Amino acid sequence: MKTLIKIVSCCLIIFQLTDGRKFRGNRAGGRNDGELDFQVGISTKKLRRKHQCGDCRLADSGTPSLPYSCSEHTRCGAGHCPPAEVARGLDPAGPLFEGMSHTERLSPEDARFVDAIHTFTQERMGLSVGIKQPVAHFDFYPNGGSFQPGCQLHVQNIYAHLAQYGIMGFEQTVKCAHERAVHLFIDSLLNKDKQIMAYKCSDNTAFDKGYCLDCRKNRCNTLGYDIKKVRTGASKRLFLKTRSHMPYKLFHYQFRIQFINQTDKIEPTLTFSLTGTPGESENLPITLVEEISSNKTFTFLITLDTDIGDLMIMRFTWEGSPVWANMWSTVKTMIPWAKSSRGPQLTVGKITVKAGETQRKTTFCPQTDEGMYIEPSQEKVFVRCEKKTQQKRRMMMMMKHD
Repeated sequence: MKTLIKIVSCCLIIFQLTDGRKFRGNRAGGRNDGELDFQVGISTKKLRRKHQCGDCRLADSGTPSLPYSCSEHTRCGAGHCPPAEVARGLDPAGPLFEGMSHTERLSPEDARFVDAIHTFTQERMGLSVGIKQPVAHFDFYPNGGSFQPGCQLHVQNIYAHLAQYGIMGFEQTVKCAHERAVHLFIDSLLNKDKQIMAYKCSDNTAFDKGYCLDCRKNRCNTLGYDIKKVRTGASKRLFLKTRSHMPYKLFHYQFRIQFINQTDKIEPTLTFSLTGTPGESENLPITLVEEISSNKTFTFLITLDTDIGDLMIMRFTWEGSPVWANMWSTVKTMIPWAKSSRGPQLTVGKITVKAGETQRKTTFCPQTDEGMYIEPSQEKVFVRCEKKTQQKRRMMMMMKHD
């Protein structure tokens, strides 16, 4: 057995079973857990002596060991492993374990608290490297769990890995997403000031729409070492977005934009930027999956890689076609009555932004009375608004369209 060991602190071991063939089977069929436990025991005792970790209890149930891939399913089970306080899985293996009984794979019954990070569940011919189904009290699915940013099988990624790893570069590209679970856990130890928050959601599609940034009743938790260890009756699936490199943390925001009295069907390209107390975001595109019509509120998820603090100002732009803007200007010049009429426009009723990490909600109103009406190629400024201001603008809009 080859063991990949990273000593992050005196009392933490990450191990990987890289050649399971030497153990004649696995948890799903006639395996030899005794030999595996014996080898892990020898390794931990050697580490304890070498690094003088006498107080770490590396050989008993207090061991914070972190199995990776197949090792999650083989570390415990069938009475070979004493009851543990915590069991953690780093992208538990999919083949031979997906859909199996809880007695044949990692499950919440393996310890008082179990969590798992799923990073490579993308299927090929009905199989995935990592297991997709929930196997713990809290199951984390970074970037949906299927694949990870920076690991795409693109030519440039392969070339970069070939330059770094030589002939093994292609293998590095393929296993990049699978090993991301390990790097995410190490990140939680190395970057204590950048702990990653994840949120309970039904699936990644709903999460991408910004429906799931709620932390009430244990609906969110911290990924990695500092997870809040709360036992739950059923497995909770938590989703999050990350960067492509360490530190992986991103800040999650839910945007709700209300469009009102929209008579024309429009599919605009919208961008905005946010200004907070310590900094300002770049221009961020908004992707609307459907056209804007009638009275409708759109919800979507935005992520930032820096903390911009309390939100103060939003700049909202309709990236209209310059050709259309010039054409409308020409029409108003040629036809006198057109000067008083409006071209295509959006009427924005209210914009609400919720920060997932702080759970704070901020409501934005137009800075001016005309600011609620946006035409192509226009930028409008929205500021934090008070309840009285919201009521006043709502009355103005009702009177204008009566």
